[in-house]
Amino acid sequence: MFLKSRTESDLLKLLGFLNNRMSLTEDDLKQYLYLKKGYEGELAFDRLTAATLNSDVYILNDIMLEINHSKFQIDSSLIIQDTIFPCEIKNFEGNYFYNDGEFHFSGSKSLITNPLHQVKRAETLLQQYLKKNGFHFRIVPYLVFINPKFFLYQAPQNDSIIFPPQLSSFMEKLNSKPPNLNGMQRKLADKMIADHIIESPYPKLPPYEYHSLLKGFTCAICNSFQIACGERKVTCKDCGFEEEVESAVVRSVEELILLFPSLKITTNIIHDWCGVVESRKTIRKFLTKNYKLMGHGKYSYFEVLLKE
Repeated sequence: MFLKSRTESDLLKLLGFLNNRMSLTEDDLKQYLYLKKGYEGELAFDRLTAATLNSDVYILNDIMLEINHSKFQIDSSLIIQDTIFPCEIKNFEGNYFYNDGEFHFSGSKSLITNPLHQVKRAETLLQQYLKKNGFHFRIVPYLVFINPKFFLYQAPQNDSIIFPPQLSSFMEKLNSKPPNLNGMQRKLADKMIADHIIESPYPKLPPYEYHSLLKGFTCAICNSFQIACGERKVTCKDCGFEEEVESAVVRSVEELILLFPSLKITTNIIHDWCGVVESRKTIRKFLTKNYKLMGHGKYSYFEVLLKE
């Protein structure tokens, strides 16, 4: 049972928006692609757990907690009986080798941050968190390599590592534990969700300004700017995806709000941002329908929160 679902982080969303609308530096592009691939791997793990684990397992995705001024993040936390299984999900692809306690990508001399160190750190801090909050759960951490195209030469003999061919038996092992819910599992899950920290993504972004970004609708599927706008629908000329004009406008507004949280949303701003909608009257109609109008006349703007 998913008690905390997984969503794309604001940092990943913003880097994706910026990648569409400006040229990222090599380092920023590398960060974006790394986060994107990691998220895809986490979604693959979610599909696996949803399809195979029974409903008596509490699953918390993307939890970030803090203890003793140290923050730690857990990709997936599985709570079963008296045990919590924090899982670090890696979507590594290609050939790697393990040597002297470090991970290396084949063909490269550069080291890769050892994910086993991440697992150990999370385990240690989670233990402190449980103790401080009066929970007596065992912690059994796992490092899960989700990508079937991953191979690790000279792999260490470590029961906490789950390789792609072992995923099925790993799920069977978790399912073999008989349910023993006494309310404490849900209490722990609720506490972890309540303590979840949402970090601001903006300090981690490259500098950007409104006037320097490309304007226009992007396709919701392929991110293309090749959009034809009709009276009721917009159509991507590259992949053929169709979307209601209203949906495309609202999606573009939400993108702009995330990029510029202090910007006042006006009809003129959104008309400029969307690019291909000729009628300001149409833009204003959609804004009025989906957002709260504030002020009057030329000083009016729309509240950023969607109406209830």
